[in-house]
Amino acid sequence: MRAMLLKEQKKPLVLEEILKPNPKEDELLIKVKVCGVCRTDLHIKDGDLLHPKLPLILGHEILGEVEKVGKNVKEFKSGDRVGVPWLGKSCGHCEYCHQGQENLCADAQFTGYHIDGGYAEYTVCNNDFAIHLPEGLSDQHLAPLLCAGLIGFRAYRKASPRKTLGIYGFGVAAHIITQVAIHEGKEVYAFTREGDTQGQQFAKQLGAVWAGGSKTLPPILFDAAIIFAPIGDLVPLALKSLVKGGRCICGGIHMSDIPAFPYSDLWGEKMVQSVANLTRDDAKEFFKIVTTSPIHTSVTAYPLEKANEALEDFKNSKIQGAAVLQIS
Repeated sequence: MRAMLLKEQKKPLVLEEILKPNPKEDELLIKVKVCGVCRTDLHIKDGDLLHPKLPLILGHEILGEVEKVGKNVKEFKSGDRVGVPWLGKSCGHCEYCHQGQENLCADAQFTGYHIDGGYAEYTVCNNDFAIHLPEGLSDQHLAPLLCAGLIGFRAYRKASPRKTLGIYGFGVAAHIITQVAIHEGKEVYAFTREGDTQGQQFAKQLGAVWAGGSKTLPPILFDAAIIFAPIGDLVPLALKSLVKGGRCICGGIHMSDIPAFPYSDLWGEKMVQSVANLTRDDAKEFFKIVTTSPIHTSVTAYPLEKANEALEDFKNSKIQGAAVLQIS
């Protein structure tokens, strides 16, 4: 099969012909149709996240069709439409796993990081961590929901805005969660890179009531903020824009250092909290919403062999919405 391999961090991916994987007794063999391109893929490739499996097949927004199942698999059959997310496996017996916090499991393994992912024609996935996907959305539009959508949704639920929500970094997750928030009757205030008038217009087209540069103070204080951009400098700015008791949620797996800021900006029972990974319950809840909400992902598609180009375009903010690899 064809696969784009990461052989060394900070180096381009390499297209190679490798052996098609064979599923173990508790795994699915999946023919990959579409794989979304995520900022986490960039963090792994660029060396921000350390110690990936090498060589590695990136990709954890995988949508495909089950081709073969292991002998112990009961929940899936050949021909099923299936999604594979970031969380590839957890231990199942630690305190976190027992408390429904498998996203914090110390022995968790992640797709496209510890486990080969979807920048390839085939992948395998543990049966317990694959996702049955709803009908009604195209493969290209559904794939980005498997990470950008899920992580964004977890961040949104933790933000829990009463009415007003500020979103910093208007990329893939932001454009999905903006639609969820608006569907639930919230007002969204969007922050983009300074001077990114095209991104601000995109946010307004999706229903944001206001859009401006990330260093601009908004016209009101809002209930909660989500920071999707991996920029620690945004945390003090977001805190200044919150009401008392407001929540600032950091939605990325990696962020640059947060600078010192006056305690007065945090005072008033404001909160700063990170989001780590996702759970299977997040997926169940989110995809129920997807089937009833008018969520549409803006997508730019690339062939598998153009994965390096897709990553660079994503890194340089040349894409509005999501980038995906169309594989089969």
